[in-house]
Amino acid sequence: MSRLISEKKFLIDVPEGKRKERIDTFLTHHIENTTRSKVQKAVDAGLVTVNGVVVKSNYNVKPFDKVEAIQLISPRPEDVEAEEIPLDIIYEDDYFLIVNKAAGMVAHPAYANYTGTLVNALLHHTKSLSSVNEVGRPGIVHRIDKDTSGLLVVAKDDFTHAKLAAQFSKHSIEREYHAICWGKFSETEGVISTKIARSKSDRKKFTISDKEGKDATTFYKVIEEFEFTSYLKLNLKTGRTHQIRVHLSGMGKPIFGDPTYGGNKIHSGYELPKLKSRITNLLELMPRQALHAKTLGFIHPHTNKLVRFDSDLPEDIKLLLEKLRQA
Repeated sequence: MSRLISEKKFLIDVPEGKRKERIDTFLTHHIENTTRSKVQKAVDAGLVTVNGVVVKSNYNVKPFDKVEAIQLISPRPEDVEAEEIPLDIIYEDDYFLIVNKAAGMVAHPAYANYTGTLVNALLHHTKSLSSVNEVGRPGIVHRIDKDTSGLLVVAKDDFTHAKLAAQFSKHSIEREYHAICWGKFSETEGVISTKIARSKSDRKKFTISDKEGKDATTFYKVIEEFEFTSYLKLNLKTGRTHQIRVHLSGMGKPIFGDPTYGGNKIHSGYELPKLKSRITNLLELMPRQALHAKTLGFIHPHTNKLVRFDSDLPEDIKLLLEKLRQA
């Protein structure tokens, strides 16, 4: 586990049982907001030591090593610039707007994504955005993953933001996702309830845990089944990072195309050459997780009436469904 011990210095104790791994790969996996290229430059500059000794990039970490690394994080910009980026806004009033985010768009500026984000686009669209969050996240009440498409609510003022955030905190927001995942289900509907924690082997991922982490509950219903995949409707009771992706992966049914949780690998049909070729083509068609935040419902912070918004599936998921139905 990495510990920030000064502004730009990290100390990492390599755990018992750690397998052989190059120091540059190890640091990339254990320090947020860095890259392997940046790690290698730091190593070459003599800014990485193991047990007090400067090492090279090909050094293999061992259990109980003490790794010290300096200057591996890039600073965040103080100001975020407005950019003229098209937005699919399906609703807007004086208090909030509902955006149908395209897959590939990051919600707000962060390391390696300082431009081209939803926030950059929002700043060009409106001068009214809440200021509750830290600099760089105006209006952002909640997020969905970069390569997940679908609905997000954006607050225009601090009162609206607080009211919406309270509903998310109480888990009273209606959030319905549609996804295509590997495999079939013995029951057409059910509930997945586990704890979800950050992965100890790769801090960019999350995993199901028996003891650590936060409680997470996902309800699923099978809409349609295909030869080797299923089309699902999923509703969230909680909203943990990567929740649906982790829950389905934990069931051995990762979301089709998901590169982080194994959905971009062939899970069935690989023994038949023709079917393997067809699946490979479908994976090329869907190079991201086939997951869409379809519906969003909540109490309007000013009218106190229930509002509910729905969106169409994006074209890539529509095309994937069309191809699956042709089998």
